[in-house]
Amino acid sequence: MDEQRRPEREARRLAGRKLLVIGAGTRPDGDPQAPVGNGRAISVLAAREGASVACADIAPEAAAATARLVTAEGSTGVALVADATDPEQTVALVAEADRELGGLDALVVNAGMGLGVGLADSSPEDWDRVLSLNLRAPFLAAKYGLPTMGDGGAFVFIGSVAGLRAATGSPAYDSSKAGLGGLTRHVAKEGAARRIRANLVVPGLIDTPMGRQASAARSSRTQSFARIPLGRQGTAWEVAEAVTFLLSDRASYITGQQLVVDGGLSAV
Repeated sequence: MDEQRRPEREARRLAGRKLLVIGAGTRPDGDPQAPVGNGRAISVLAAREGASVACADIAPEAAAATARLVTAEGSTGVALVADATDPEQTVALVAEADRELGGLDALVVNAGMGLGVGLADSSPEDWDRVLSLNLRAPFLAAKYGLPTMGDGGAFVFIGSVAGLRAATGSPAYDSSKAGLGGLTRHVAKEGAARRIRANLVVPGLIDTPMGRQASAARSSRTQSFARIPLGRQGTAWEVAEAVTFLLSDRASYITGQQLVVDGGLSAV
């Protein structure tokens, strides 16, 4: 796994937090130098910041690998397996995370896939599969996570700049990521009575295994690299920094918002 520089900090931002990360694994890749994925980076950085982390993924080995990395940071790491698009499995997942961690006060949903190119070549089945993972899963996590979460907790959903503009050619992907904005605002509204915040992190072109596979399949993505004002792709660690900030008390008056992490791409 690629390594992030560990700066000295006076205090750990997530000390005592009990976090469930849905989509905590990294997509398998044959390249031994492959970068880490967003979910794994979020889990590891949260552990470095003092959180106990339940690492959930549909792939058992991916969840277990992330949990081992969390444990190596000196925090409690628990591997959980569930299909986040299934209501019964999501209910069980939230309950198990709450039980294993001794409570739950933070939840991150990192889920995404894209199918279909253009309206003509996107089937209804493609649409349903993408919306199920990209929007139904976050909805289920919020529906069943909110009643369990302790007062003063925080949700962070992981979106995409594709939710800000028609960026990928996949109507289902772009629409589902746009829909996360509405879901985030609704969760923020419902959670406010118990000081539970909800925010959306919006990554741009990030160098992850999934991002590299998308680049290989779609040349237009690679061509977009030249338009990034900061001159490079981002890393999963930079996405994780945004997430840990929003989970922490340093973001105590921020809710219902979108934090774009894209090197300025959507601004030009």
